[in-house]
Amino acid sequence: MAPQTSIPVAANILGFWIWTNYRAKKTDGLPGIMMFLWAIYPQNFNIPIQVQPQVFGTLCLVSWAQTLIYHDCWPVWKATSLTGIIWLVFGGVEAALILTLEPLYDRGINFPMIILGVVASILLAVGLLPPYVEIWRRRGRVIGFNWIFLTIDWMGAFFSLMALVAQNTFDILGGVLYILCIFIEGGIFISHLIWRFRTRKIRAQAKEDGKTFDDIAEECRRENVQFRFAEREVTLPFFRSKPDAPGSLEAGDVQESPSKTRLSLENAAEMQAGEFKS
Repeated sequence: MAPQTSIPVAANILGFWIWTNYRAKKTDGLPGIMMFLWAIYPQNFNIPIQVQPQVFGTLCLVSWAQTLIYHDCWPVWKATSLTGIIWLVFGGVEAALILTLEPLYDRGINFPMIILGVVASILLAVGLLPPYVEIWRRRGRVIGFNWIFLTIDWMGAFFSLMALVAQNTFDILGGVLYILCIFIEGGIFISHLIWRFRTRKIRAQAKEDGKTFDDIAEECRRENVQFRFAEREVTLPFFRSKPDAPGSLEAGDVQESPSKTRLSLENAAEMQAGEFKS
C-alpha cells in the first residue's frame, strides 16, 4: 500500500469535536486510548511528511489530552506537558524514519514502507475497538462521539473501498482496512439505534416528567431500584469507570418530593419489565 498523501475530510472535523468537548467540559464515552492510537497512526504512515496527517495526529493528541483533563481530572499543566512531550517524541521518530527510509525508497526498496503501512492500518483499526467497551458498559448506548465526524469517516471508508473496487488491481491492504472501518463504525451506529429503540418508552416518560434518561438512571441508583440499563463497571486497563459528576443533573431534578421520585422510578421499572424483559 503506497504512502498516504491525504486523509479523509473527517480529520478536519476533529477540530470541531475538540471545540465541542471544550465547551461541554466533558469527554465521557470517548476512550482516550482510541485517540492516542490514532495520533500514532499518521506519524508512521506518511513518508515524506505531509501537512494534513500531521494536523490529524496533533488534533488526536489534543483530544487525548482532553480525556485526561475532563475525564481523569488531570491538572491542565500536567496533561499539556505530557502531550507536548509525546508530540515532540512523535516528531523525532518521524524525522528519523524519513532520514533512514527515504533513501531506501528511492532505491526501490519498498518493504519498510509496506511494514509501516501494515502497522499503521492495524493501529487505525484497533483504535476503533475501545468504543465497544464503552458501548458494553452503557448497554448499547453511545455517548461522547461526534456523529458528524463518524458519518464522514464512514462515508470516506465506503467510497474509498468503492474506488478500489473500480480499479484494475485491488489493493488488498487498503481494502481490508476500509472494510474493517465500515463494519466497526457501522456497528457503533447500529448499537445506538438499537439502544434508542429499546429505551424509547423510558425516555418518553422521562421527557413528560421534565427529565432525561440520565436523571432516571441516577434516581434509580440513589433509590437502589434495579434498572435494566444501568451502567456496568469496567475494570480493564485504560478504562477507568468514573461516576458522573453531580453537576450533570439539571438544577431541580433532585429537589422533587420523595413520593414523586418514587413514582417515576416505579413507572420506569414497570416499563422496562414489560417492554424489555428478555
